[in-house]
Amino acid sequence: MKEYLQNFKTVFEREYTWKEGFMRNVYRYGNKLALYYPEKKEKWTYNELNSEANRFANALIEDGVGHGDVIMYQLLNCPVFAFAYIAAHKLGAVNCPVNYRLSAGEIALTIDDSRPAVFIYEAEQQDIIKKALEMSKYPPKRVIMMDIDKKAAAMDEAVSYEDYIAGASDSEPQINYELSIYDETTRLYTSGTTGRQKGVPLTSINEVLSAHDILIHFPLNQTDITMNTTPWFHRGGLHCGGPTPTFYAGGTIIIMRKFIPRLCLEYIEKYKLTFVVGVPAVLEQLTDTQLKEARDLSSLKGIVTMGSPLERAACIRFQSVLTPNIFNGYGTTESLWNTFLRPFDLPDRAGTAGGSCVDDDVRVVKVYEDRRAEPDDEADCNNIEVGEVIIKAPAKSPYCYFNNPEETNKKYYKGYLYTNDLGTWDENHYVTICGRKDDMIISAGENIYPTQVEEVLNSNPKVADCIVTAVPDKSRGELVTAYIVKADPSLSYEELEQFCKDSPMIANYKRPRYYRFVNEIPLNLTGKKLHYKAKIMAAEDLANGLLYRV
Repeated sequence: MKEYLQNFKTVFEREYTWKEGFMRNVYRYGNKLALYYPEKKEKWTYNELNSEANRFANALIEDGVGHGDVIMYQLLNCPVFAFAYIAAHKLGAVNCPVNYRLSAGEIALTIDDSRPAVFIYEAEQQDIIKKALEMSKYPPKRVIMMDIDKKAAAMDEAVSYEDYIAGASDSEPQINYELSIYDETTRLYTSGTTGRQKGVPLTSINEVLSAHDILIHFPLNQTDITMNTTPWFHRGGLHCGGPTPTFYAGGTIIIMRKFIPRLCLEYIEKYKLTFVVGVPAVLEQLTDTQLKEARDLSSLKGIVTMGSPLERAACIRFQSVLTPNIFNGYGTTESLWNTFLRPFDLPDRAGTAGGSCVDDDVRVVKVYEDRRAEPDDEADCNNIEVGEVIIKAPAKSPYCYFNNPEETNKKYYKGYLYTNDLGTWDENHYVTICGRKDDMIISAGENIYPTQVEEVLNSNPKVADCIVTAVPDKSRGELVTAYIVKADPSLSYEELEQFCKDSPMIANYKRPRYYRFVNEIPLNLTGKKLHYKAKIMAAEDLANGLLYRV
């Protein structure tokens, strides 16, 4: 029996990779459409997509890139993103897509953390990438520029993507090592509580089982045509209706490079999309546009939303205008989604995050000031007692951060991820999210930590102290709001706005949209900033017209 188990183990660990799943579909569905880019009217069958990925992979091999090397790319949703993702899997290299909205300083920190062998950027980002490379201690040996319009010239440090792959073979790349389900294949960065982001290393088996999770919960199959309106560099962009599950299922992806509501609805009608993915703010815009100029959306099997709770009134509106099949998922970069609301849950359970996904265990445990609760120290299932949401997702989580044991020890405990999300749950274990222990702000689907913004504001010599929070916003969910104690009476709101725009250490989307000068900020007896009090204060100030909009 031991011999049979060893045979199983050997085959399973070698053959159950994401790359093998993709290659099965190249074999089965070679002439089927895999990827279509309407903006440029470019399309690829599975055979053609495989050939493009092979060209890139073989060019990388010629450049000395191989097993375990990091390929970092800062790209909008585009064909090259898909080619790079597949090519890395073929080589056993590490995909590392990063947020294209980061500042130069943030990009440099990410480069120095992962030390990529290759960095791919968009032509329109050339100035900020040049600055990031200058700031980096460990710049990559190869820099590649991708230009959608093929008009820009690459900076001196870079080569164009077309030149890089020119002459490369489209045959299957030859490697002298075996790939394994335990190889790290993708590394995603999630916002940190300081300027340093956390790298989440995902293995091939994590990606396969993440794909399976999507196949189960949509459900998704080879007949489906998907479009994810969120950036693929997010876990929800890549793994929820993006390249990971759709190519693993043998389906078709329609690329939307930048979200435009009218164009999105046009694509649904024209290309018979079956699943569209977007944050609730996207659904709001789609609904408003559909009411003005209705399109035939009958091909939709569902619209999947995530990133923030789905309010009941909004849910009913989406169901009546777009499709009755609305889905809502809740989760983290570390664990994909872990609770889920299906159409049969809605609108009755709208406002909750749903119940645990098939292979996951989501609990709400008590909160203590001096320690974390044990996984079985649960809050009452009465939708009243607030506790911390913890997640066990053994199939989809790496249970560590890259190069960051301190954060690993802080967030993972006894098989659970301690999310810092605060919530309640009911007798059926449906979870409702109430807020964050660490006061994270979610604006237009992006995670923003107040402490990082505060650090930048406090670096201004005219600022004595500050506290950052958020106020509600219909289109973005929340807007960053800063309370400032002046060190210099001459400090103005406009000066702070320009200071944040000019800072290389904060992305533009993280800068405050509202300000107010105050004499003091809310602190506890030990001097710790009370963000929850600031949030209450900001809501009242917004209602009373006391905040300054920049």
